[in-house]
This record gives sequence, C-alpha cells and structure tokens, in this order.
Amino acid sequence: MIKDMQTLMVFCKSRGFLYQGSEIYGGLANTWDYGPLGCRLKNNIKDAWRKRYIQERDNSYEIDAAILMHPKTWEASGHLASFYDPKVDCKECKTRFRADNFITDISNGEVNGDALSYEQMEEYIEKNNVKCPVCGAHNFTSVRKFSQMFETYRGTTDEDKSVIYLRPENAQGEYVNFLNVQRTTRAKVPFSIGQIGKAFRNEITPGNFNFRTIEFEQMEFQTFCKKGTDSEFYNYFKDFAKKFFIDLGIQEENLRYHDHEKLAHYAKEACDIEYKFPFGWGEINGTHNRTDYDLSRHQEVSGKSMEYLDPETNEKYIPYIVESTIGPDRVVLAILSDAYNEENLDNDETRIVLKLSPAIAPYKIAVLPLTKKQAEQAKNLYKELSYDFMCSYDEAGSIGKRYRRQDEIGTPYCITVDFDTENDNTVTIRDRDTMKQERINIKDIKEIITKRMEQYKI
Repeated sequence: MIKDMQTLMVFCKSRGFLYQGSEIYGGLANTWDYGPLGCRLKNNIKDAWRKRYIQERDNSYEIDAAILMHPKTWEASGHLASFYDPKVDCKECKTRFRADNFITDISNGEVNGDALSYEQMEEYIEKNNVKCPVCGAHNFTSVRKFSQMFETYRGTTDEDKSVIYLRPENAQGEYVNFLNVQRTTRAKVPFSIGQIGKAFRNEITPGNFNFRTIEFEQMEFQTFCKKGTDSEFYNYFKDFAKKFFIDLGIQEENLRYHDHEKLAHYAKEACDIEYKFPFGWGEINGTHNRTDYDLSRHQEVSGKSMEYLDPETNEKYIPYIVESTIGPDRVVLAILSDAYNEENLDNDETRIVLKLSPAIAPYKIAVLPLTKKQAEQAKNLYKELSYDFMCSYDEAGSIGKRYRRQDEIGTPYCITVDFDTENDNTVTIRDRDTMKQERINIKDIKEIITKRMEQYKI
C-alpha cells in the first residue's frame, strides 16, 4: 500500500492513469483527466459493477437518465432547499474552507464536524483559537450556507432564459423513471434500477487528488421494496457492497463500516463503507434506507401517482427505497492505493509493482520480443491475442526494463518471443507477482491465460 498521496499523484501522471485537467492552461482545480491506463481501469471497474449489480441479479435493470432534468425535480428532492455546505472564509488570505471538514481535520478526527450545528462550528473555531492553515491568522467569517448546485440556463434569448441545474446525483433519474421501468419490464416489487453517470457538485474544498472533485461519476443502485422488508434489504446491500470491493482486490483490513451519526431528513438507516487512504478514512460507498420519501415527494410535486399496484393482493402503496451507491473515481483511487507496492529484491534492487487483480488490470498481457529481430513475429502474436484480451506491445529497451514497466502498470502476464520461438513455436510466460517464468506453446496461450484469469473472475 502506498504511503502518501504525492507519490501516488506523480506515479499516476507518469504512467498514464490520471492527468491534471486542462494542464496546458495551468489546470482547473480538482478536475482530472483519465489517461489510457486509468480509463481502462475505471471501465473495468464499471463493467464489474454492471455484471455484479445488474447482470447477475434478478429484476435489476439499467437506465441512462439525462443529466439535465426539470427544475421541479430538485424542488421535490429537497436539493433546492437544503443542498448546502457550511462555509467559512479566512478574512486575511481569503481562503475558503468547508467548515465541518475543516474542524474534523484540525482536530485530527477527534471532533466530527458533520455532527455540529453552524453555531457549534463557530464556537469551536473561536474557543480553540483555530488558525488558518494557509496564513496562520485567527480571523474567520461566520459560518454560512454555500449551495452545491451548479446552475446553467436554457433559452435562446435573455428574456427566454430559465435556470436549470447540472444534477448533483444520479438517483433522481431512477426515481422519476420508477413507473416507466416497472411498466415496460412488467417488474414486480422488489426490483432494482441502476445507472452509471456523471454528477456535479460545487464543492468548497475539493482535494486529496481525485477523492473530492466537482465532476465525478456515480454507480447508483436503487431497490424498490415493500415497507417492512426495507431493513432486510438495507443490511443485505451493506454486505453486498463490501464483498464487491474485496472481490475487486481491496484488502479487507483497509475497509470499515461507518454508521451515520446524523441521518438525512429522508433516511431511516444510513451507513458508509470507508477505505483507509494515505490521508485517512474516506467514503467509497453509501447504503441508505430512504423510506418512501423520494417517491412520495415526486408524487406531491408532480401531481402524478407513484403508487405500485401489487398484482397478487391488489394493494396500492408507495415503495420504500434502499440505495447502494459507489463512486468509481474513489474506487480507482482506493484500488491504486491498495495495489501499489515497492519490493526489495534479492539483488538489492527495488521494483514497483501494481498488484491489481487481473480481472480489472488495464492490460492482461504484454507481448515482448526479446530483440527487434523477433518484432514481426511478436506483433503478429500481439494482434492475434488482442481479439480475446486487452494487450500491450513493447520492444523498447532491455527485456528486464520492459518487465519492470509492465510490473508498474499492473500487467499480470508477459509473453516473450525469443530466438527459439521460430523453431519450436514456444514462448516464455512470466507472472507479475511471483516473477516466475515458464515455457509454453503458442497455441496454448489463450487457454492458459483464460484458466488463470478464471480464479479472479468477478
């Protein structure tokens, strides 16, 4: 596991996992672009989620709702009235802080800022003579509300313009489509709707690499169930999410449950799964028992009935919702933190190895010619294997350096084409984790890799 975020940030940029957004213009604070390896890793995580949450579950359906929704959606959800962060500014250097996180950080986690009222936050800052970490002054504004909603406008002229919002979460797209999905799939409660999509939040103090950003993705999963069965589903999905993370390759000792001390207005039960990042524990999953609040509110504001008719009992009711949401950007960060290793070898060398589960590794195979004399044969093999696996090809530098490059980006298997390959049709296969090498026939590569990958299947 990596020890500090700075090392991870440098590593991600140099190896093509993540780049600073708009870097040639000096960057845009806390926006990040996924490079070739990061894009593949994130997509593999999303594919694993689809398989686990949608494909393998009965009565689970995926949608892709619009980012821009009718403004009344956010009135019904409560976002327009209550989606605020507490902000506090240093009057000297003008640095802005999110007050609850600020207090949690400066107290080294001894005080949970999220559990404090605005008045209690101000009292803590004053009573403890809290200093600005940027300029060292103790001169803060009062704690004020800061809207997290990004506004934009729709219309062709100034007179026609009306305010609409970039969605701050994906869940509302699933709630407003509850009846559409139920009707078109003929689904019976309990059933689930999931989606993967972008969300946007005007965060005050985004930071810690890509952990907290203004643009991010969510893998949302909403299960619609009958009142009385909701707590059972809530507990089930807490365990379901944790097992998913472990199966992705995250070490269980770096995961923990954190029950919410202060419940949101819609929640009956709420729990996060947190990962132990180099900067401390951070949320990567949230499981919430949202009761019938969301569908009831959409019924009230839209005037459309959101009731479900039970075909067996003819009972009409508004279902409860159990939500399981995962942030793939944060999961990428957790997996990279967890997989990064620096190993001391017998020859006094140190190698960096990214011990990603082969199921989510960007490349499954690297094809390497021993010398450029074998390049043509190696390229033909690379093209052939690429029909079945994500592969990379590298002929630059010594074979030892190329092995190290593949270790660093997490490629589980290297195939080396050498002088004997042309004569006996055999190649060397090297395992990333053990560095063990063995000779195999070219015709057996697909079967051998497939069999080895099977044990990591998610």
